[in-house]
Amino acid sequence: QVQVVESGGGVVQAGGSLRLSCTASGSIVRNNIMGWYRQAPGNEREWVAHISSVGVTNYAEFAKGRFTIVRDNAWNTVHLQMDSLKPEDSAIYYCNTKPLSGPDYLHDYWGQGTQVTVSS
Repeated sequence: QVQVVESGGGVVQAGGSLRLSCTASGSIVRNNIMGWYRQAPGNEREWVAHISSVGVTNYAEFAKGRFTIVRDNAWNTVHLQMDSLKPEDSAIYYCNTKPLSGPDYLHDYWGQGTQVTVSS
């Protein structure tokens, strides 16, 4: 099975920065997309950003220019660098990985989330 674990959430003042990390382990294939979603109370879960196995990135409109998703030297680990945080960024942030090959093709695996709170 695949396990996804996030970390790095916390409380930060508006305008500050936070760096989230996510590691997928288990039977995950190298050919995958990893990304971040977030969900605030009363809101639907929304996509934040994702990165392909070769480093191609895409961002939600609200994240452009403020958030950066990267893979480190470990292919199964991604980070979300969040700068210029706003109170409306407060949410539980979830890491997602989606295999692009193998028997679990396009199956979503989720972490349990990490809380981000941005105070004004």
